[in-house]
Amino acid sequence: MARVSLNLENKTDLRTLGSDGWKIATGLVPGENNQGLVAEMKGSPARLAEYDDSWWESSGDIQERRSSGFTFAWYRLHVKTPSRINGEDVAGKRLVFETNVDNYGEVYVDGKIDRAIGVITGNNTPKRIMVEDKATPGTNHVIAVLVANGPLGEPVGTIFMRYATLAFE
Repeated sequence: MARVSLNLENKTDLRTLGSDGWKIATGLVPGENNQGLVAEMKGSPARLAEYDDSWWESSGDIQERRSSGFTFAWYRLHVKTPSRINGEDVAGKRLVFETNVDNYGEVYVDGKIDRAIGVITGNNTPKRIMVEDKATPGTNHVIAVLVANGPLGEPVGTIFMRYATLAFE
């Protein structure tokens, strides 16, 4: 099988993955006062696979510029590994999430972050994060991306995701 990349903004590609599309909410802890910013917090629950994002905004536009200044937003996507793409079996193939965010980001797959490769720093820094080393059809995954505006001491511009793809190779 040649490499196949699915555009995670494309409705047809999202249907292939059994996905309803992106859920987006602002804040380090969405829905909390002050966007959930509290000293010495040990982690946002929005990173966890079992977190309830049903009340978040449903949006196909991950490139929409959001907020300004010191701010955060979570982008979450529920996907299911298909058995075939373009008539080809995907079982056993590597499954990789690819993205680029503005300015800082963290990528959690099923509630876990690979601290060596799951942290995105700087504008226009593409990242590839392993979802499955050997794809298993029917497996459900939650991809959660935290995006923050930077530099933190004097943030400029807005936050957004430049692109998001899921590749089978």
